[in-house]
Amino acid sequence: MLYNLKELPNGIRIIHLEVPHTRLVHAGFVLNIGSRDESKEQEGLVHFWEHMAFKGTKKRKAFHIINRLESLGGELNAYTTKEKVCFYASVLKEHFNKSAELLIDITLNSTFPEKQIEKERQVILEEMAMYRDSPEDCIQDEFDELVFEGHALGRNILGNEETVTQFTQKDFFEFISSRMDTTQLVFSVVGNISFKKVLQQVEGVLSAIPSKRSLYLRSGYSSYTPKDKVVLKDITQAHCAIGKPAYSLYDPKRFKLYLLNNILGGPSMNSRLNLSLREKHGYVYAVESTYQTYSDTGFVGIFFGTEENTVNRAKKLVMREIDKLRTTKLGTMQLHMAKEQAIGQMAMAEENYAALMLVFGKNLLDKGKIDSLDSIFETIRKTSAEDLLDIANEVFDPNQLSHLTYLPK
Repeated sequence: MLYNLKELPNGIRIIHLEVPHTRLVHAGFVLNIGSRDESKEQEGLVHFWEHMAFKGTKKRKAFHIINRLESLGGELNAYTTKEKVCFYASVLKEHFNKSAELLIDITLNSTFPEKQIEKERQVILEEMAMYRDSPEDCIQDEFDELVFEGHALGRNILGNEETVTQFTQKDFFEFISSRMDTTQLVFSVVGNISFKKVLQQVEGVLSAIPSKRSLYLRSGYSSYTPKDKVVLKDITQAHCAIGKPAYSLYDPKRFKLYLLNNILGGPSMNSRLNLSLREKHGYVYAVESTYQTYSDTGFVGIFFGTEENTVNRAKKLVMREIDKLRTTKLGTMQLHMAKEQAIGQMAMAEENYAALMLVFGKNLLDKGKIDSLDSIFETIRKTSAEDLLDIANEVFDPNQLSHLTYLPK
């Protein structure tokens, strides 16, 4: 994959991939600032900032921001994770200039109008209430708190009522000033546009931004103690979470764990957990196993909902599948098929150019380069059955797994 990369004197990087056979251009800013970079008193501030980016800049009001690309058939959006905040847009190629100019404006020139803060505060409180009413979402957030107890990685990205109701305009400006670092800011573009045209549009404006370095250092995560927690809630179905910390973004075994997790409970219907819990026994509508990487740790989690009277049986089936991974090597054909499935899923994901644009920005911030799919495929193809057995025993040790269960009152 031949991408283009340019670093400006102030440290801002521009990464680009031309895709001639599409009508669209996807562009966005990826910043190496996330919810884990908040203090306890600032919990939810980055997510609130993401919302406020659409509420006013030095030259635009909220309506003009929303209408700028939507009226052209484009899309403007943003999201916050534990380690990143992103502002991005997708438009027809002839409207790239407008999208780039707007993205620069909302990312770097937000004014956080006080009246808009009050309005958006209520929107976020409603968003928090919506998540609490959804046990599938709520259990994932609460499980983070259980696994990463006492660390910023365990805090809810949305924040809490106490912090969200107290944020002022001053809080946004002070936080961004202390965390903003132009060397940790990437403008990523994927679509039907040349690198020359991208630079013509944004290089001058981005180069004019003063160079800024942040003295802030993330607090690393190190200690973990497995826990078992049961919560009674006003729900009709039980929900379960099982998992623990795992390999970080920089661990050479991460792609092998990705393969193992895909076998256990990946998105395909032939995952072991889906075949056992849903297809064979009919205990669940959906079950998933996720693997998430961070800069200094990672996370594996299994999530499912079931009737209260089948909770224990469903849990036993999950642990049985984990035990199989830890004790029984995959056969030659099983391993080959698992590799081909994982590689095929990755290849299809590359066709999603909006997501690819964001992945480019994230990888550049995290690693200073873009991992080629071919190199990832090679790692997966070289993975042996013994490798997966070792990783299963290391990551899925039953004595190290935490459990969170929601039961109906």
